[in-house]
Amino acid sequence: MIKLFLSIASAIALMGLVAYGQTSSTSTTVATGTNGTTETTTTTTESTGTVTEYTPGEMIVLKTEAVEPVRYRFSKQVTYVTSDGRVIEPSKIRKDSKVQVHYIKEGDDMLVDKVIVTKARY
Repeated sequence: MIKLFLSIASAIALMGLVAYGQTSSTSTTVATGTNGTTETTTTTTESTGTVTEYTPGEMIVLKTEAVEPVRYRFSKQVTYVTSDGRVIEPSKIRKDSKVQVHYIKEGDDMLVDKVIVTKARY
């Protein structure tokens, strides 16, 4: 019975670790007409990780599932919130904070417009 319990507990812990570094994306494309074609493509992506470097208003580097840490730049307007939706000051983000970033890919840059602190490190 104890072995079964330990096996289940280990499996649940492993699933949590794998799910933590997941990246999700949503895309929206709008196109009109064949002659005067207007095409707008927006790809919004979220990624979760641990802050390894952080400069408010400039950039954030996250340790994710990727082999190398991932560097993100901040867009002109960034919202910083807790996991329950409370707005916080950018200065509350610390190294080793667990965060989720919401970003838009623009060329080679990933521009963050929202940072969600997922664990209480603020």
